[in-house]
Order: sequence, then C-alpha cells, then structure tokens
Amino acid sequence: MRFVGRISGWNDDKGYGFVVPNGGGDRAFVHVKAFQFGSRRPVDGDLISYTAGRDARGRINATEVRFAGQRIEHRKPPLPIPRMLLGCAALLAIGLGAAFGWLPLLLAVAYGLASLLSYLMYSLDKSAARADAQRIPENSLHLADLLGGWPGALIAQQRFRHKTVKASFQFVFWCSVLGNLAIAAWLLDSGVARSLTDALL
Repeated sequence: MRFVGRISGWNDDKGYGFVVPNGGGDRAFVHVKAFQFGSRRPVDGDLISYTAGRDARGRINATEVRFAGQRIEHRKPPLPIPRMLLGCAALLAIGLGAAFGWLPLLLAVAYGLASLLSYLMYSLDKSAARADAQRIPENSLHLADLLGGWPGALIAQQRFRHKTVKASFQFVFWCSVLGNLAIAAWLLDSGVARSLTDALL
C-alpha cells in the first residue's frame, strides 16, 4: 500500500528527514537513498508517495519514495564507484613509485600523511553527523583532499558511507583530485619535488 505525505524536518547535509502522512498518522523516517534513482534533492514541504516498512528496531521507514506526479523509472542505477579500491590503488602506486625511485620520497610521504589526515577528518565528521555535534566544514575536507589527501578520502567515503550521495560535494571533491594531480605533475616536471627531497633528506 502506498501513502501520500509531505517532507518535514529535512536535513540535506545528513540526507534524511521525515514524512508526515496526509490525513494524520505516524510520521516515517525517510533517507535520500530511498528516493527513485535520478530524483532531485528533496526539501521541506515536498509532496511524496511512499510505502512504509519497519526497520530492525521497529521504527517506520519510508521506502520506494517518489515525488508527487513523478513517473516510475525502471532503469538500473549506475554501478557504484569502487572508492576504496581506487584509494588503495593510488597509495600503492605512490609507494611503489617511491620504492623504485620513480617518485621523490618526500612526495610519497606527503601523500601518505595527507591521506591519513583526510581519513581521520572524514571519520570525525561522520561521527559528528551521527551525534548531531559540530561538523568539520566541507571546505576543510576539500582542502585536505587538494593537498594530497584524496586517496585517504576515497577510502573513508566508502568505509563510512559519507559524502558519497551529495552531488555538489562530489563535484568539488573530484575537482580537488584533478587539481592535486596537476600540482603533483608540475612539481615532478619542474624538478621542485626532487630538489626538496634532496635538500631535506
């Protein structure tokens, strides 16, 4: 049975809110992942239709959610990005590059430390989101990724299921990855990275 109701208390950063059924009744928890693939981000007051189920703790959850008037789409969502695999592969490639002398050791160490920092920042931000505590600003996450922490960020995004759905965040994230790769390429091509490694080590 499908119900009709309106979104209430939507938190776009966390990707969830509640739906209050028309005509009264118990409100249901609704997560952004319950919406039909390709749907826009919901906002407070949106009229939706949904089916209701209960989770393991007996709470009412809205599932198979569609906006009012939205047509049913049967296409399959795209395959998820293997973020953890990409992040681990990047760190492995950097480590091997340094071991065989293809990359300056200082650059490899910088990527390792920045990745660890990014991983910890995503972990703390996810914990803060669950506890409704002070969050780490998105600009800080992007800066850590731009400075070389993006492999650790990819691992953390999949590990904690954090920041993978918000399209605006992902757009800036991948821009920061491309920006970092461009900076790294310049440091290698100009010889700056090698010179700094020789001077410090």
